[in-house]
Amino acid sequence: MQPMRPLLYDTTLRDGTQREGLSLSVEDKLKIAKRLDAFGVDYIEGGWPGSNPKDAAFFRRIRDVPLRHARVAAFGSTRRAGTTCEADANVRALLDADTPVVTLVGKSSPWHVERVLGTTRAENLRMIADTVAFLAALGKEVVYDAEHFFDGWHADAEYARETVRAAAEAGASCVVLCDTNGGSLPRAVGEVVAAVRARLDVPLGIHPHDDCGLALANALAAVEAGCTHVQGTINGYGERCGNLDLVRLVATLQLKMGIACVPAIAALRELSHAVAAIANLNPDPHAPYVGRSAFAHKGGLHAAAFAKDPMTYQHVDPACVGNEARVVVSELAGRSSVRARAAELGLASDDPSRDASVADAVLAQIKAFEHEGAQFEAAAGSFELLVRRATAGYAAPFELVEYATTSARRGDGSGDGRGDGRVDGRSPAVAAVTLRVVGEVVRTCATGDGPVHALDRAVRAALLPTYPALADVRLADYKVRIVDEHLGTAARTRVLVESTDGDAWWSTVGWGADVIEASWHALRDALELPLARRAVRPT
Repeated sequence: MQPMRPLLYDTTLRDGTQREGLSLSVEDKLKIAKRLDAFGVDYIEGGWPGSNPKDAAFFRRIRDVPLRHARVAAFGSTRRAGTTCEADANVRALLDADTPVVTLVGKSSPWHVERVLGTTRAENLRMIADTVAFLAALGKEVVYDAEHFFDGWHADAEYARETVRAAAEAGASCVVLCDTNGGSLPRAVGEVVAAVRARLDVPLGIHPHDDCGLALANALAAVEAGCTHVQGTINGYGERCGNLDLVRLVATLQLKMGIACVPAIAALRELSHAVAAIANLNPDPHAPYVGRSAFAHKGGLHAAAFAKDPMTYQHVDPACVGNEARVVVSELAGRSSVRARAAELGLASDDPSRDASVADAVLAQIKAFEHEGAQFEAAAGSFELLVRRATAGYAAPFELVEYATTSARRGDGSGDGRGDGRVDGRSPAVAAVTLRVVGEVVRTCATGDGPVHALDRAVRAALLPTYPALADVRLADYKVRIVDEHLGTAARTRVLVESTDGDAWWSTVGWGADVIEASWHALRDALELPLARRAVRPT
């Protein structure tokens, strides 16, 4: 029997923020909540209002946000042992949050009841039932999170069952079985869910963590066993190894199991990357479905088959989740990879034999250059120039004759750089460059904060009179990597440069025996590419 479409419960704003190094402001949480609602999640857990002022502020602010689909949930624990719901500060904070949904967490493991809460099993059952009934009587939809349920089940299955029965009989709308430590296996999850479902007349949910890398597998097992509510976070953010990644869950349910979850799954990659940007985290390039490399084809055999039929090496159409396929060119590539990538750049011709000749020449260069230390996977701009340079009729807009750089530092390190042109005892670096530009030899000299900066300024000074369009080109990022570190100071250097003119962005690579040589190659490509693309004529 086909499983039912599970309700999607997002806890990025609460459980996700427990990831080490992740912190969201109130504004961040509001932005994410709006995106989650637009995407189609059913519940948005905003935080724990009794734990910090930020979460309390979020709940005040979210009341004025017109959500189209999602219901907001406040998270908190059952009342404390030996007190009443009316007197419990955490329960009062849940009410003050004024959300339509309240999610309560309670203990399922006898060990946690006795060692962590320091109370009896019977009192724990009363804490669960009292708090659920109290909130349900006030018109709240109560979701009960049975913490450490699978560990508790293996320790004492009957007591674990009693805890969720207490919540269900007190009025919980859904009982969620939590794999809090992330140590369960899919078969066990499926068996436990089926056993609980057989004797509990209330919808079941699953809340898996990813400590064994099995959160998605456990969630799918739970859904197949009858869970109709799934809790997770965008990109799997969460404590330790993270929570279930709702991005992967939605894509797998919808594309693999035919269970429609959201109306616009093509927005999945955009959602994933938007949340990462708001959280100030880099998206995982290798994330299934939505990573930049999820549909990247590098091997020559793969790329050759891909050129004939993209689905030969793809399990789904990347466009379904808003992603795209790419052919990555490297020393592992074949002629088909180069031709496919050239076609993507619009550099293919109507002459197959000519394109084959260009591909052979480019492939030979790539393999030779990568042997020397280059890497073209992340340098699409430099690859494009290899193709252009191998094409008959291409004329480079400028050529290097020679360059020289110097920098000096006083031995005593004295001087603070104020008024004498020195920084921390170092004199400004100087670069002298000689270029051949449109047949004319041009010599320039410039200073900079370091030899690479000085070289960049000198090259630009030589080119701008002839190519004023380069005034808009700026360096956006500069990375240095040591190749063959085991060679110590004899190791070669690789430089990756990202550039932009305000509209387009491109990346170029350089390599050499030292950082100056590597930087020259990357800078040269960074300035040559926009001229080649525009077919800029010298002024």
